Amino acid sequence: MSRDPIRAVVIGASAGAVQVLLEILPALPPTFPVPIFVVVHIPPDRTNALTALFADRCRLTVKEAEDKETPVPGTVYFAPADYHLLIEQDGRVALAMDEPVHHSRPAIDVLFETAADAFGPDLVAIVLTGANEDGAAGLRAVGEAGGLTLVEDPTSASSSTMPAAALAAWPQARAQDVPGIIAYLQTLVAP
Repeated sequence: MSRDPIRAVVIGASAGAVQVLLEILPALPPTFPVPIFVVVHIPPDRTNALTALFADRCRLTVKEAEDKETPVPGTVYFAPADYHLLIEQDGRVALAMDEPVHHSRPAIDVLFETAADAFGPDLVAIVLTGANEDGAAGLRAVGEAGGLTLVEDPTSASSSTMPAAALAAWPQARAQDVPGIIAYLQTLVAP
């Protein structure tokens, strides 16, 4: 099946996120052709140490997303603590302090839904391990916009609630183990 070129990847994770992202993100080359936006549930009173942790382990550029910046390929953008990460219609990043969604700010649904509006079928969305239902409605929005939807196989996720909820909301998503998710992402890199 022929697809339009992908313009972005969005990833959401919660409980168990660091371990699974430490498998996925370091496996990607610096030539990765699109930006990757990541929401991990971080308590608002904690400093977000994810950027430093992943910058030391990835070949991609890793940074905390900044309001109104224009994303570039080969860069991982983490949502800052206590801010929703949104994608504007022109593809730029926006940060917001709107109400929490599923008790979370940043919330996965906010990123996925705004990215679906901005990128439509040119988006890949991935829901990983987590202990609530954040990401389910967002994954459905991506699927309905024609984007590619992947979910960490709930049977292999360290916390199955979030991927199971995502599959229930959008059964057309591909359930993959982590090596399968990595293998798919690597196919996006031109040989």
